Amino acid sequence: MKGRKTMELLKKLCEAPGISGYEGPVTAVIKEALQGISDNVETDCLGNVIAYKKAAAESKDNKKKKVMLAAHMDQIGFLVKHIDGKGFIRFARIGGFDPKTLVAQRVIVHGKKDLVGVIGSKPIHVLEEAEKKKAPDFKDFFIDVGLDKKEVEELVQRGDYITFDRDFVQMNDKTVTSMALDDRVGVYVLIEALRRVKDNQVDIYAVATSQEEVGLRGALTSSYSIEPDIGIALDVTVALDTPGIKEEEMICQLGKGTAISVMNSSMIAHRGLCNFLKKLADEHGIKYQLDVAERGGTDAGSMQKSRCGVITGGLSVPSRYIHSVVEMCHIDDIEATIQLMVKFLENIHKADFLK
Repeated sequence: MKGRKTMELLKKLCEAPGISGYEGPVTAVIKEALQGISDNVETDCLGNVIAYKKAAAESKDNKKKKVMLAAHMDQIGFLVKHIDGKGFIRFARIGGFDPKTLVAQRVIVHGKKDLVGVIGSKPIHVLEEAEKKKAPDFKDFFIDVGLDKKEVEELVQRGDYITFDRDFVQMNDKTVTSMALDDRVGVYVLIEALRRVKDNQVDIYAVATSQEEVGLRGALTSSYSIEPDIGIALDVTVALDTPGIKEEEMICQLGKGTAISVMNSSMIAHRGLCNFLKKLADEHGIKYQLDVAERGGTDAGSMQKSRCGVITGGLSVPSRYIHSVVEMCHIDDIEATIQLMVKFLENIHKADFLK
């Protein structure tokens, strides 16, 4: 499409498999992207990828502030739990799911080799009337890879991981849709901010965290080792601007800018930090909205409680249909998040609340 922006790195990030605890393939993509734009890249024992970019100059008292950016790289998915007598696979959830989003989806079972499978359930043609009215239950689903039990067991074992089989699609000049935009788009923002930042007067630790979807685990361990002065979580937030949502229930909207986190279920943002982000956005003409969410947590929750406490906030990209295979983000919101993150990294050393 003429004039369409290209987002090849985001596409690579979204399409690389990596559920919580099995982040290896996406880790490789991230480490490659971080080479050359940071001073050091390492992976810790929990699988967090930590890139370090040192301050451009020494501070007067020789004590540079440490800023940690955290964007989780894990996606929701499944583990093989049981192979029945006919070769159908029962599976365990990794992360949160709405069961109705699983109907008739295609998946990849990552065994000795990758197998394409489909999520099946009892056909509608034989459902009783009471069953038709009942909401789908997770235990009603199975995976069919089109092979018999012996063939499946030669390639698949309990504990093998399973991901959805969906591509990243740029729908038009405004929007993209994919599985795993939660939170590969946050990782994309982290990488692009590190690439663009100039003359940073703080030490930057950019962390692609592991196991966020199962309890903010990677952010907890990495923040303990880094001991940051300031922590920023880069994630998605719900864009509740679709039919059936009341105006007062809308948290954020697509195309209205980056979302500065005020609170979520895991964190109440540091007021000085929140105000500093708003001030920067106003000064530089960056579109933003304020994210006040009563549910849903981010890596900020773990960073904020690390050791004796960390000044913590967050920036998020609004997304529709979170935790589905058709998550959707606005390209301008992604860009606004990158721009505000860059301005933050270049100016945070001047913040009054740090003095």
